[in-house]
Amino acid sequence: MVKGMIIKDMSFKVGQTLTIVGLAKPDATDFAVNIGPDEQDITMHINPRFNAHGDENAVVCNSYEGGNWCEEVREGGFPFQQGEEFEIIIKFTPAEFVVTLSNKFSLPTRHDSTIHFANRMRAEKYSVISFEGDARIQSFKIK
Repeated sequence: MVKGMIIKDMSFKVGQTLTIVGLAKPDATDFAVNIGPDEQDITMHINPRFNAHGDENAVVCNSYEGGNWCEEVREGGFPFQQGEEFEIIIKFTPAEFVVTLSNKFSLPTRHDSTIHFANRMRAEKYSVISFEGDARIQSFKIK
């Protein structure tokens, strides 16, 4: 299902934080970060959309289980800019993922955005992280 960079067999466990730094392409329409137990299912799909799937400047979160997308969650702001660096910080708690989105070079009027997304699959560890779309991942780390 995933088209892009896939990281397998790297445990992301409850209590850890995943930090991703990337650069949105100058003509980016959207990109996504996916976290899941395998390459088929996704427990956390974060999809910043500049102009894609009928959305403009929106972040859509969802899960993909058993071949079907679940209920979308749309909360928080949109701190991203085409052609600019961004940072996504994901804290993994037993109940949820707490996602902080930021544009590292944002204007004073743009603030970080926080999203709370339930750990729908209720696992304590996920081993597949993937990236797709119009962004280049510069670094990621799990602490």
